[in-house]
Amino acid sequence: MRPPGGFVVMIVLTLIPAPAAAQSVSDVLSFLLTNRGVQTDDFQRDAAAAAATRDTVTTLLGVELATLPPSLSSAGFTYRFNSMLGTAERASMSFGSFFTERSLTSGRGQATLGVNVRMASYDRLDGRDLRDGAFVTTANQFRDEAEPFDVETLTLEIDSRVLTFTGTYGLSDRFDISAAVPLVQLSMNGTRVNTYRGREVVQAVAEATSRGLGDVVVRGKYGLLNGPSSGLALAGEVRLPTGREDDLLGVGTTAFSALLIASSEHGAMGYHGNLSLSGGGLSNELAYRGAVCVSASDRVTLVGELVGRRYGDVGRITDVRVPHTTIGNVDTIRLIPEDSSLSTAAVVVGAKWNLNGTWILSGHTQLPITDRGLRSGVVTLIGLDYAFGL
Repeated sequence: MRPPGGFVVMIVLTLIPAPAAAQSVSDVLSFLLTNRGVQTDDFQRDAAAAAATRDTVTTLLGVELATLPPSLSSAGFTYRFNSMLGTAERASMSFGSFFTERSLTSGRGQATLGVNVRMASYDRLDGRDLRDGAFVTTANQFRDEAEPFDVETLTLEIDSRVLTFTGTYGLSDRFDISAAVPLVQLSMNGTRVNTYRGREVVQAVAEATSRGLGDVVVRGKYGLLNGPSSGLALAGEVRLPTGREDDLLGVGTTAFSALLIASSEHGAMGYHGNLSLSGGGLSNELAYRGAVCVSASDRVTLVGELVGRRYGDVGRITDVRVPHTTIGNVDTIRLIPEDSSLSTAAVVVGAKWNLNGTWILSGHTQLPITDRGLRSGVVTLIGLDYAFGL
C-alpha cells in the first residue's frame, strides 16, 4: 500500500535545499537582540545584557529544536517466540505510543522503518508573547509615569519542520537497536522597533532559513522482564553532534541518556512509564514520560501521553530596573538571563492506524502545559511506519 499523497508532499517540501544564506540563524538572532536604539548611556552594561540574553535564547531554542525526544518509541509491531507453536506471534494488541517507550522488544530479526514530520511554531518566551509586538527588550521610564517614554520591542517568528527517519531492529528477543536521523528546517524572521514618545522607528529587520541534518540519535534497549502482561527494560541513548550548531540544527556536543522503562498491559489497555537521566549536551536533564494506550480495535490504537523534562542550568529571561546613568528620576529596563533550572511539560494525544498489512499511519498533537522557556502552540506530527521480519 502506498503512503498518503499529502504525507509525501510534506516530505518533499522538507527535503528541498535552502538557498545559500549570507548569515547563519545565530547571526540573525544576535543582530536582532544586540542592535539597540534606546539611549541608556551605559554601553558596556547594554552590550553584556544583550549578549547574555542572546545566549540564553539560543540555548532555549536548542532545547526545543535539537534535544526533544524523537518519536522513536517501541516498534508498532512486537513479537514473542511461542515455543509450543515454534514460531513468533504478536506480543501485544497495541501499536504502542509516540514518545514513551514500552518494555516489549521487537523480537529477533524483526525490523521497522519509519518516517515522520513534526511541525511547530514558537510564539512565547518565558511567558512573553513573541509575535504581538509587545516584547520589551530595553526601555527608559520616568518613575512617576505609567509607561516608558523610550522603548524597544522585538517581534520574532520562529517556525520549524523536522523530518525524521527512524529504524528499529531486534538483535535478539530481548535486545533492540534503534536510530533516528532528523532533517531540520528552521525559519526565523524578526523586527525590532524603537518607540519614542509615541513615534515608531524600525531599528532592524532580519530573516534567515536553514535546512540540514540535525543531531542523530542511537538507542539500545534490553528487556529485563518480558512477562505476558508486564515488563521492565533498560535503554541507553547517545545523541551525536551531527547538526550545524551555528544554524541551531544541533547543540555541538554529544549527550548520553539512561532510561528505565516499565509497562503493564491488560487486554485492550496498556500503561507505560519512563524515567531518564541525561548528561552532556546543553545541560543535565531529568525526564519522565507516561502513556496510556487503548486498543480501540485490532487496527486502531488511541494514545494519551504526558511528557516532562527538567534541565539543571538552562536559565530563564527576566527584566530588571536600574537607575539611568545620567538622567535623574528615570529607570532603565533591560532583559537579562537568570540562572535557574527549567521544567517543561506537555500533553500528547493521538492515534495509530494499521492501514494494511504492516503499514501503520500515526498522528498526534502536542500541547504544552507549562509556560517556561521557549513555547509553541499546538505541535502536530504525522508518521508512517513499515514493519517486516528478516
